[in-house]
Amino acid sequence: MAQLRSSVDQWQVLAAVVDAGGFAQAATRLHRSQSAISYAVAQLQASLGVRLLEMQGRRAVLTQAGAELLRRSRVVVEQFTRLESLARAIDAGWESELKLVIDAAFPQQRLLGVLSELNASCPQTTISLADAVLSGAEDAITEGQADVVVTTRVPQGFAGDWLMDVEMVAVAAPTHPLHLLQRPLSLDDLLLHTQVVVRDSGQHPRDEGWLGAQHRWTVAGLEASHAAVRAGLAYAWLPAHLIAEDLAAAKLKPLPLLAGSVRRMALHVVLVRGEAAGPAARKAVELLQRPSPYFITRE
Repeated sequence: MAQLRSSVDQWQVLAAVVDAGGFAQAATRLHRSQSAISYAVAQLQASLGVRLLEMQGRRAVLTQAGAELLRRSRVVVEQFTRLESLARAIDAGWESELKLVIDAAFPQQRLLGVLSELNASCPQTTISLADAVLSGAEDAITEGQADVVVTTRVPQGFAGDWLMDVEMVAVAAPTHPLHLLQRPLSLDDLLLHTQVVVRDSGQHPRDEGWLGAQHRWTVAGLEASHAAVRAGLAYAWLPAHLIAEDLAAAKLKPLPLLAGSVRRMALHVVLVRGEAAGPAARKAVELLQRPSPYFITRE
C-alpha cells in the first residue's frame, strides 16, 4: 500500500486559505497562528511536488493544478467528515438533536403521527422542526441545515426517495365571481382575478404556480392562502388533504377549468448526511416512508 504524502488537515488548511481570502484570514478562521497556516501549505506543496499557490502582488491565488486538486480534495475531505460523523453516531447511539425541514405541502396529520412515533422511539432526542416552501427545502439540504428534509426537488449531488404526490386543486369560495360565470373557465378568465400564492422560503425564490394574474397576493404559508380563499378574496391551488372538509361542506368549490384544475406535486425525502446519518434520522425517514392514506401510488 502506497504511503500517503498529504493529510486531510493540510487540504483543509489550503481550502481555508482560498475560501477566506488569505493566510491571515485562514489563521483567524481556524484559530491557528499565521505561521502554522503557511507551514501547512508549504509542506503540502513540498510533499506533492506541485505548486498549488502563487503570489500575485500580496495575494496568494491557486495555480491551475492547485484549483483542480483542491476541487477534488473537497470531495475527499467531505467523505472523511461524514465517516467521522458516522463513527460518533455509532458510539453515542441516538442523536442529541434531530433537525427536520418539511415542505409545507406535506400532510400535517401525517407529520404529527411521525413526530409522535419519533418521540416514542428516541425520547432523549430533541427534535427541531421547520417548514419550507419550494426552494427553501433545497437550501436546507445544500447548506447542511437539517438531517432529514422533505422537498419538491432533490438538489444535484444528493440522493432522495419519492414519498408521495400531493394533489393541488384549483378552488375558490362558492360566491367567488369565477363560480358565478357558471361555465368552464379558461386561463384568460383566471387572469382577471386575484390569485394567492405562498412565498418561496428559499434564497433563490421561484414563481412556481403563479399564472401571471394581474393581481397577486403573496402570503407566508398555506394557512394564510387557505384563509384568503375561504373568505372569497382570491383563488388558489391548495392541497387536497388541506381542503377536504371545506369541499365536503361546500365552503370551497373546485374551479371548473378547461385544463389544469388538478396538479400533482411530488415530494421526496432526503437523508442529508447519507451514511453518516444517526439512528434518529434514519428512523425519521423510515416513518416518513411508511404508507398512509395520503399516499398516491405511482404505476
